[in-house]
Amino acid sequence: MPPPVQAAGPYGAPAQPGPYGVQQPGPYDAPTQPGPYGYPGQPQPQPGYGYPQQQQQQSQQPPQPGGGGFFRGRRGTVIGAVLAVVLLAGSGIWLATSRGDDESKPTAKASADPGPDSTGGGTDGKAKDQDQDQGTHDLRAEADALNAKRRPGEAKVLWLQEGGVDVPRNGSDVYGPWIVGDTIVKAMLHTLSGYSVTDGRQKWSLRMPSNLCAAPSQATADGKIVLGIKSGHGDQAFCDALQMVDLTTGKAGWHKTYKRQGAWDGLSHVAMAINGDTVTVGRTTRTDAFRVSDGKVLWGELPGNCQPFGFASGPVAIAATSCQTAADDHKEQQVQRIDPVTGKVQWTYKVKKGWQVAQFYSASPPVVSLKQDDKWAILVLNENGTYRSQLVGGTEDYVTECDEELLTDGRSLDNCLGVTADDRAVYLATKPDPAARRPANKVVAFDLNTGRTKWKAAAPAGQTMMPMRVEGGRLLLYVAAEKNKGGGIASLPPTGGAPQMVLRHPAAAAAVERDFSLSRVAYANGRCFLVQASISGIDDEAEKSMRSIVGFGS
Repeated sequence: MPPPVQAAGPYGAPAQPGPYGVQQPGPYDAPTQPGPYGYPGQPQPQPGYGYPQQQQQQSQQPPQPGGGGFFRGRRGTVIGAVLAVVLLAGSGIWLATSRGDDESKPTAKASADPGPDSTGGGTDGKAKDQDQDQGTHDLRAEADALNAKRRPGEAKVLWLQEGGVDVPRNGSDVYGPWIVGDTIVKAMLHTLSGYSVTDGRQKWSLRMPSNLCAAPSQATADGKIVLGIKSGHGDQAFCDALQMVDLTTGKAGWHKTYKRQGAWDGLSHVAMAINGDTVTVGRTTRTDAFRVSDGKVLWGELPGNCQPFGFASGPVAIAATSCQTAADDHKEQQVQRIDPVTGKVQWTYKVKKGWQVAQFYSASPPVVSLKQDDKWAILVLNENGTYRSQLVGGTEDYVTECDEELLTDGRSLDNCLGVTADDRAVYLATKPDPAARRPANKVVAFDLNTGRTKWKAAAPAGQTMMPMRVEGGRLLLYVAAEKNKGGGIASLPPTGGAPQMVLRHPAAAAAVERDFSLSRVAYANGRCFLVQASISGIDDEAEKSMRSIVGFGS
């Protein structure tokens, strides 16, 4: 018997005033309702996760869940939108793609074959005392100078790193970070590198057969990851290969290619995720699943005309699905819970036509972001995929930065900044008022059962804060640096109130921190890392000297 298809939620309520006191179209073509559905001024969604050259739309009923993470940046700010949080303790959050010439064409190898150039931990089998990404300045001296100006209660600048490499003309996206034990890992172009979290010393470096083109937001519990890499060279390079890597040691595991089938598949973005020992590689028309530990193919195209095009990483495998219609346009979508080992669909929640599954903000509880042209909606589902609530945004504007704003290719569906959820609420960041003399913002908590506001908490004066995740019953937030004022990590209790600083970055380093305008933020074991999401510059010197990582801690 096929799994149940859940009915749409109460989207047919009587018309009510939308945000800003005007009538707005409600979600899924239902009568208008209050909340963040149809905020004016939102940018048109990009051709969705794998939808080439045309807007992707959705199917005939409501949606489903997602992940969590955290970015900081000014590019791609979305009014009336939300951010997802994928930053879990001990893991990073994202995937990015690199551009430029590929080095060599990978070939399918057995699990025991080391694949890319690697002799174990570190380049040439040795950990290096100095970063491979060697920049143009004495960064240790710079960190010491900043720490000499620290005020009481401020954390140290642990270490700084520069881009240190000549990147292609349009720059290069940076993948990661992933934190495994005492190692933080990033990837750029064709190199994956691990650094000591305490002092930035490079512990190992692994060169891929070619440039990276996709990556999951999370690694496995034991520190394994599978990266998407290209085959071919230059303009002929194609994102159709996979490389497993042990992030603890820097050793390469299995390496294989998979087939991109047909025009829709060939033109689509790749969205990767890891659920347990399964890695999924999603595209518009299908997803392929492999076992992380040995590369075994677990499943591919599923029965029927609806296929998953992306998952959220984590313990619960939630997928966004597109359906091939008579028009062959994949404009009908669903959200499903799928067994990552067998591919068996456990429940389905249909999305109404004209709406696309944009992001997963949480997988447990399931919280999903939908878009339709310039409209936006957030739904909360029960754990069995039935409707629970939809968020009522009021008159606030919300800010989001997800992979679709930061990356060129390989965009995950679970990697955003400024939103997370727990068993109490969904937490969103508002957009600061640009007209204010000292712009600041708020975090808003929405009740899971009603979708309405429970409380609002104001950021420290003149600063902005973004939700990262809930840990130990408290909401963790990144507080951005402002002029002469350091950023840091803050927390809020479940009832809201005033944020309490957990880690305060030094004011002396505020200018350095503000240079990370397109960065991801990772916080684990009392240390905070900002990792630039893209490296670029007006010339080679600027590329090499651009700050790529800064770490703070005690």
